[in-house]
Amino acid sequence: MNRNTLLYIFLFFLVSCTTTYQPKSMNYQGYSVSPKIKSDTALTNLLQPYSGEVQRMMQKVIGFTNSNMYRRQPESILGNFMADCMQQMAAVKFGKPVDVGFMNNGGIRAELQKGNITLGNIYELMPFDNMVVIQELKGDVLEQFIHHIAADRGWPISKGSSYVIRSGKAEQIIINGKPLNRDATYVVANSDYIAAGGSNASMLKAIPAENKGYLMRDALVEYIGLMTRQGKPVDGQLENRASIANE
Repeated sequence: MNRNTLLYIFLFFLVSCTTTYQPKSMNYQGYSVSPKIKSDTALTNLLQPYSGEVQRMMQKVIGFTNSNMYRRQPESILGNFMADCMQQMAAVKFGKPVDVGFMNNGGIRAELQKGNITLGNIYELMPFDNMVVIQELKGDVLEQFIHHIAADRGWPISKGSSYVIRSGKAEQIIINGKPLNRDATYVVANSDYIAAGGSNASMLKAIPAENKGYLMRDALVEYIGLMTRQGKPVDGQLENRASIANE
């Protein structure tokens, strides 16, 4: 884990254990960050007592994988695993069936190497505080969203769902084992960033999202913990959930 990530965690613990303040205004100042900048001795000394505890926490083993899990488009084992997590943990957290889960490819920021998986690995994989949310989408809106995904060379989609990319558009769309029905309504798990129209997913922006403040990072940790308690490795298969048509 890099130094900036540890600094973020240190500051989080420091602030969370003290008085809460409500800001009335905000100003921004740009700073150049480079290896030439000298470390702040006072800040380093302030954070030092917390360093060992945070390091131990980040090194905690929460699971294992029998293979190197990489990010690829249009489909990857890592992406499939994360999309499955979105669907399954959303169903648990929100207490209702979830038809399909997505993971925006740009939000996957690391890879998992063969062997033990630590808590620190998950912070590297998912460094942002994005949350799992669900939306009820009409089939025609879901179709638009999947066309958008296809135009971006494909994003991970959960087990039982699939699509084929042809000339930058999606076809043969399957949702939860059945062909997409434009008139049906689907419960869809996404990140709050995508549900709010991020990554140019503008078709989702006006649709209400149910949000319980459930961090995607926490969902991954709990999902891996569930698999570990069952004696299962964090693994997956390429299943042609997202594929490119031969043209």
